[in-house]
Amino acid sequence: MAMKLHGLEMSTNTSRVMVCLREKEVDFELVPVNVFAGEHKQYPFLSKNPFGMIPVLEDGDLTLFESRAITAYLAEKYKETGPDLIRHNKPKEAALVKVWSEVESQVYDPAISPIVFEYFVAPFQGKEPNQSVIDASVEKVKSVLDVYEAKLSSSKYLAGDFFSLADLNHIPHTHYFMKTRCASLLNDRPHVKAWWEDISSRPSFSKLVGAMTFGQK
Repeated sequence: MAMKLHGLEMSTNTSRVMVCLREKEVDFELVPVNVFAGEHKQYPFLSKNPFGMIPVLEDGDLTLFESRAITAYLAEKYKETGPDLIRHNKPKEAALVKVWSEVESQVYDPAISPIVFEYFVAPFQGKEPNQSVIDASVEKVKSVLDVYEAKLSSSKYLAGDFFSLADLNHIPHTHYFMKTRCASLLNDRPHVKAWWEDISSRPSFSKLVGAMTFGQK
């Protein structure tokens, strides 16, 4: 029985899981959740994730939410299939994957997600982007990307010269970020730009990118 992924392709968190599933060449069924009608805040969806957020993965009798936890589960379950996203037999490399995965969730994502929100979600809600929020976030992004530029000057990917879960988890939000007026912050840093061009051109994401058009016509 194929796994079921409840969510929307345009969602950054859903697409994060979809990229991982495709890296591992796992069959799955995408079950659309109408978040615009509030379906994720109602039963029966709340029985799958009581916090009312997408995505949710159902694998037999196992139900998981939180996209990064899901990608970690998939990377472990299918560690012998496709790229080794967690470097399971190399403890030092595996430790670096975990470090940079934490950096993505705790430092990188909080810096760029407000920019993505203001450029895409706020207009969708009929609001003008809050420039003060954008300006404050830009300063944070600059500092974060300076660290990334230094790191990527010595290795092709974040945890080393191998594509890992640490890189994969960056893809969805960076995709939307690169469609904002702030994209030059990344493009002006040559090593970060080369890294982004590499990870965003992987077939696992190329098959999905056409559906990631939130707030665009």
